Amino acid sequence: MNDMNGLPTARTDEVRPRVAVSSCLIGELVRFNGGHSRDRFLSGELDPYVDWVPVCPEMEIGLGAPRESLHLERSPEGPRLIARKSRTDHTARMTALAAERARTLDVDGYVFKAKSPSCGIHGVPIYAGEMPADRRNRGLFAARIMEEHPLLPVEDEGRLHDPMLRETFVERIFAHARLRAFLESDWGPRELIAFHSRHKMQLLAHDPVSYNEAGRAVALAGVLGRRELAARYGRAFRTAFSHKASIGRNVNVLQHCAGMIAGSLDPARRADLAEVITSYRDGRVALSVPAALLLHDARGEGEDYVRDQTYFAPYPEELRLRNHVPA
Repeated sequence: MNDMNGLPTARTDEVRPRVAVSSCLIGELVRFNGGHSRDRFLSGELDPYVDWVPVCPEMEIGLGAPRESLHLERSPEGPRLIARKSRTDHTARMTALAAERARTLDVDGYVFKAKSPSCGIHGVPIYAGEMPADRRNRGLFAARIMEEHPLLPVEDEGRLHDPMLRETFVERIFAHARLRAFLESDWGPRELIAFHSRHKMQLLAHDPVSYNEAGRAVALAGVLGRRELAARYGRAFRTAFSHKASIGRNVNVLQHCAGMIAGSLDPARRADLAEVITSYRDGRVALSVPAALLLHDARGEGEDYVRDQTYFAPYPEELRLRNHVPA
């Protein structure tokens, strides 16, 4: 698909995020008990739109399924990954695997198994003797991945049950996928300007500071070398999406876009748009309501700049993730 200037556009239905996932969450029989932990959202609603990269670190270090359960134990050298009954220490093999995976990882996001001593990202207990001494840890494998890739969209399946966290994660993986696809293409300064232009409102909704940094990088297109420009722009882009879009910043973007098309609308339509944006700000309607009305008005009046913003189509609309009313 090309935009009005003949430049390629990156539609969300043309770019499929590559997402690493704990294998058990998409139904593979790799759990310690020989079963799986299939997640309905991941293996159902999200599955048609992403390319999964299944990972089970415990299987990869040769433990098999079923297998003896593991937990983390406190030691002076740091957490140890220990088999509960045999007391076999798997720390070295898991650490080596994590380092290798972190070095070669090329994905747009990662969904880890919650509470796992290998893959958990929140609330993993570490034991001192028979009792958990601290429940604020990450799994041994997940911790290394997150340390090496601090801007990578990461969640566990438990947190994805929260509508806001789910929407945020999905928005981030599609943004990362569009950036990856763009940077892998035969792009030049002109294409970078077009890519950034389409993402401006989405970046602004997430982080105005990174939005400005991305703009400064684009301003150097044709000055910086291609590799340096890609690194600088990519870092600002990914940093922006590491910040959650707030109600206030969404309102700012909606009002900004409304101002761009206001001259094409009659007073009654301008008032309707202002009223529904206020209703979103006050927690009476979901973001999908003002976004849909604004996009409808922009399309009707031929306002291409607003119409083509990724802010209005950050992921396939079939996922229906903007339909919750903010608390």
